[in-house]
Amino acid sequence: MSTGTRGSAGRTRVKTARRRTAQSTRWLSRQLNDPYVKRAKAEGYRSRAAYKLIELDEKFSLLKGVRAVVDLGIAPGGWSQVVRRLAPQAAIVGIDLLPVDPIEGVTIFQMDFMDDAAPGKLMETLGRAPDFVMSDMAANTVGHQQTDHLRTLGLAEAAAEFAIEVLAPGGTFIAKVFQGGTDRQLLTRLKQEFVTVKHAKPPSSRKGSPELFVVAQGKKPRAADEREG
Repeated sequence: MSTGTRGSAGRTRVKTARRRTAQSTRWLSRQLNDPYVKRAKAEGYRSRAAYKLIELDEKFSLLKGVRAVVDLGIAPGGWSQVVRRLAPQAAIVGIDLLPVDPIEGVTIFQMDFMDDAAPGKLMETLGRAPDFVMSDMAANTVGHQQTDHLRTLGLAEAAAEFAIEVLAPGGTFIAKVFQGGTDRQLLTRLKQEFVTVKHAKPPSSRKGSPELFVVAQGKKPRAADEREG
């Protein structure tokens, strides 16, 4: 069943439907006319979010030489698909509350990352210290900007603490945050633990979206790591 017609400028104009809300009509129109959505379908990625990681990698060389990766908030799997293509030698383990279709070479857990058992399961499965922890986790939005920011920030903080605890020296951590930047306390924590910490908004992130990504590179060795080395 057709959902729209082609406009004179090549845009797909979405037809109104009796049961479709104005909000869902706007969402569908945006999807149908989004070049990243079309590109993702053509190139076999599960979502347009794959290009956020691709663009961040182009800017920061995130995937160069990575061997072990943890994908927090893996659904629907686009970021792990990117890792598989750009760093096929890497072992990958991911986790999400939502079900995720299997990805060759990726171990996926359907569970809450905030579950006390989750970090242990991820590390036991990976079998070694990761050199890249990536988090695209975001709380379900409620439409109140400050509340949405704080809830997603809480997930970013949990992801950061996990990364700080498990990353191999020299490792990288990235996480989704909202504009307004990373909370000062979290930013200070990351700067203590990593050589460089920056914010970035990849081109594929929609202009109207408040999302940013914090990129922390060069995990500093802990005293225990230095003794072991």
